[in-house]
Amino acid sequence: MHDIIELQIWQFLCVYLLLVIVLAIMKKYRIDKSKLLLAASIKMTVQLVLAGYILTYMFENPRLSFTAVYVFAMVAFMIHRVLGKNKTLGKSFKVIVGAYITISGLFTVLYFIFVVIGISAFSPQYIIPISGMVMGNTMTGVSLGLKTFRETLNDQHARIEALTCAGVEPERILHPFVKQALETAILPTLNSMLGMGIVSLPGMMTGQILSGTVPTTAILYQIAIMIAICTAVACSCFFALYFGSKTLIHKDTQMIVLSQTPTKR
Repeated sequence: MHDIIELQIWQFLCVYLLLVIVLAIMKKYRIDKSKLLLAASIKMTVQLVLAGYILTYMFENPRLSFTAVYVFAMVAFMIHRVLGKNKTLGKSFKVIVGAYITISGLFTVLYFIFVVIGISAFSPQYIIPISGMVMGNTMTGVSLGLKTFRETLNDQHARIEALTCAGVEPERILHPFVKQALETAILPTLNSMLGMGIVSLPGMMTGQILSGTVPTTAILYQIAIMIAICTAVACSCFFALYFGSKTLIHKDTQMIVLSQTPTKR
């Protein structure tokens, strides 16, 4: 295997010239997102550079406390992002969402680390990037699922009222909404798995190959992490939506309360 080619600063900075193409396209079609593109690029760069220095220190000084703090910071940010996009959910719904995405995400990561790989908890080199991939995809999946759930509830408000008045059980009314939201949430992951290896080489596999890892080893890791991601996304979305939807049912009247869902898109 060839040694990894280290990028010089001037070589790295050349990649930002590609943004000029994106800006030109935005200007051509009058897409008013130029400031957002620049802000996102700067924010991404600063965050990743800081993360690089932090991870370098952690890899050189592997301690369980450092690793735990970093992972829980990921979890806290994930919950903040998911709930930040769903501010009008009820408090009980939010608690359930936060609890189950945490439990599902951490369970998947710990299972992957201790059972699939079989390494020590003191190995931030494995725990942190795997946690990042699992948590990041979980955040995206749950956000998409909750968005679909809220929007379909709003769109079908009249139908829900009609079914409730007809005496249909609230759980049966909400079931198809949960099903649709769950399907929407996991579909991007499933589509990614379908095209993986033919249409695209995933980031984890590409990074391992560039760092000198034997392709067959990189393939095994990529297959394992994709299954872990699919599991985390499915479990997080299912439990969050299944138990969260029950908070919409009034205990005394058995009526579905939609006031917790947003009225604005």
